[in-house]
Amino acid sequence: MGKLRVGVVGASGYSGAIAARLIAIHPNLSLAFGTSDKLVGESLGAHLGVRVDDGLRFVGNGTAIEHAGSCDAVLLATSAEVSMRLLPAFAELGKQVVDLSGAFRLEAGAYPRWYGFEHAAPAWLARAHYGLPEVAGPPPRGAVVSNPGCYATAALLALAPLVRERLVEPAGIVVDAKSGVTGAGKQSSEAFSFAEYADDSHAYKVLGHQHTPEIVRSLSRFATGVRLTFTPHYLPIKRGLLATCYARPLPGATAARVAECLADAYARAGFVRAMAPDKVTLKRVVGTNACHVGATADEDVVVSIGAIDNLLKGAAGQALQNLNLMNGWDETTGLDGLQRVSP
Repeated sequence: MGKLRVGVVGASGYSGAIAARLIAIHPNLSLAFGTSDKLVGESLGAHLGVRVDDGLRFVGNGTAIEHAGSCDAVLLATSAEVSMRLLPAFAELGKQVVDLSGAFRLEAGAYPRWYGFEHAAPAWLARAHYGLPEVAGPPPRGAVVSNPGCYATAALLALAPLVRERLVEPAGIVVDAKSGVTGAGKQSSEAFSFAEYADDSHAYKVLGHQHTPEIVRSLSRFATGVRLTFTPHYLPIKRGLLATCYARPLPGATAARVAECLADAYARAGFVRAMAPDKVTLKRVVGTNACHVGATADEDVVVSIGAIDNLLKGAAGQALQNLNLMNGWDETTGLDGLQRVSP
C-alpha cells in the first residue's frame, strides 16, 4: 500500500514547516506539496532540512487548491480567514483536512467578537471534529478536523478531567498561561524584535483572546455554567507553553484525589503524562509531542498545570496525531521518536 500524500498550505511558517518535516519523516506519509508566497520555486527539501523528492518546490499560497489532485490529505497552516475558504474546498474534493487555525473551533455567532469576521462557511462548523483526542476522542475516519489552539490544548488537558469528575467548580476558573514567542507566528515588526522581547514578559489580548471561548466550549461538554478568565503572556524564549489553572474545589477534591484523577485520565494516553505539579516544566516537553500535567489542592483552591511545546502538541505534532487517528494508525506513529531539546 502506498503512502498517504499530504500537502501543507503555509509550509514556510513555524507550524507549517514543522508539519512538513514531520510528514517527510513519517513512515506512512509523503509530502505532496508545500505553499509559500515568499519561497515560490525554492526547494522544499533544502528549506526544511529533510529529504523529499528533488523536484518538490514551493508553490504560491493562492494556487493551493490547484494542487489538490496531487494529495490525499491537506494540513492548513493558514489564517482563520484563509482556512474558512480552503477547508470546504478541499473537503468537497474528498480530501482529509486538518486545519491548524481557529476557523472551525467555535459556533458561528462567536466569530464576530473573537475573530473579527462573520463566518462564511457556518454549515461546516458542525461537521468539524475538535481535534484534541484525549478530550474529544479520536476523529472519525475521513473527517475534517479543527486542530485546537496551543493555549487551549495545555489548559484543557490540565482541567478537563477535573471538571468531568466534578472535582472543581465550573464557574470562576482562572487560566494564567505563558508561551514562547513562536506562538505569535513569524512577525517582522519592531514589537517582535529581539531587543524588545529579550529579558521581558507581558500579557496580551487581556480579556479578549480567542482561545477563551474555545476552552469554555470544550469544558462545557462536561459541566454547565462554565465561566473562565484566561490571560496569555509571551516569554522571552522561542518555544514552550505553560498553563497554570486555578479553580474552586468541590467536595472530595483533596490533593491526593486531584492528582489521582489526572493519573487515571491519562494512564493509557500516548502523549500525556501526569506527575507532581512542581515537576511540570518546559524543558521536559519542548521538542516533543508530549503534554505534562500535574495538580494539587487545599481547602481553598485546586491548581492544575499543563506544559507543552506550542509548535508540536500545540500545533503541528497534534495535527499529525489527528491524521494518524483518522487513518486508523497508532497515534504515536512518526511522533514517538521526537526528542526533547533539553538534555
